[in-house]
Amino acid sequence: MSRVGIVGTGWVGSSVAISTLQRGIATELLLHDVRGAIAEGEAMDLGQGAPFYPPASVRATELDEMRACDAVVVTAGRGGRPGETRLDLLKDNAATARRIGETLRGFGGIIVVVTNPVDVLTSVMTAAAGLPPARVIGTGTMLDTARLRQMLGRELGVDPRSVHAQVVGEHGDSEVVLWEGARAGGLRLRDWTGWSAAKEERIAAEVRTAAYEIIRRKGATNHAIGLVTASLLAWMLRGDRRILTVTRVQEGAAGIRDVALSLPAIVGRQGATEVLEPEMSTDERARLDRSAQILREALAPIRDAAFRGPE
Repeated sequence: MSRVGIVGTGWVGSSVAISTLQRGIATELLLHDVRGAIAEGEAMDLGQGAPFYPPASVRATELDEMRACDAVVVTAGRGGRPGETRLDLLKDNAATARRIGETLRGFGGIIVVVTNPVDVLTSVMTAAAGLPPARVIGTGTMLDTARLRQMLGRELGVDPRSVHAQVVGEHGDSEVVLWEGARAGGLRLRDWTGWSAAKEERIAAEVRTAAYEIIRRKGATNHAIGLVTASLLAWMLRGDRRILTVTRVQEGAAGIRDVALSLPAIVGRQGATEVLEPEMSTDERARLDRSAQILREALAPIRDAAFRGPE
């Protein structure tokens, strides 16, 4: 029996909610939004679809009640605008993340951060909630990794589930595709007939700009991240110990400390408890270090406000 809370019922929160219900992850789903009527309407709408998903109750609630949840998903905040980077969102969304984190301070479950810029906000949330880094997880580059595998599957003419490749670092413009360790069907990608550096450059650019292309057309990205988040919840709450490219405050893996970014981690009931150091070329490691530095610089202007205790 799992209780899941979702904070923020806009495009992304609603997609996370319906994906979570259809997967049968939660027996109780709690929704909260600063626009209370919106959360109530979403709960009513989702509840009326009960004959079409495994048994679960859905209701709107106040944020404080979510302290009783096994996991709380944070999607609250404004979304990206056309031409805007994820880091451009920081000023608007950091204060929201801090307020939510302080309300959940000492919470006994796991916080999953989805709101962008997800890496910096995961750092903010970890400090505000006063939780160990393992128990504040951002979706990070799980979506970028999914996009990479989908595009590689299309390029190779194989099922994306047969592709093993990862994106690490920032969920954003400084993300790093790990071509050195990329494989399909156990064969190094660079050993596939016809593979080339030009293909790597093109595909990496497509992955990096995928969200911008969607936002330019429809104004937001929501369905894929909803599926990503629901899968993360399912695997985490079942204790599957899946290896996922999630973001959390790092404590020394790959030589990185005190900044949240994505590396492969073993995720289970206690959160992202073990961070792994993937195979990387010298260039990829240098680019990962650069990604970490970009995130440190983004965090610096808000560090004092974000990391002080509750007022």
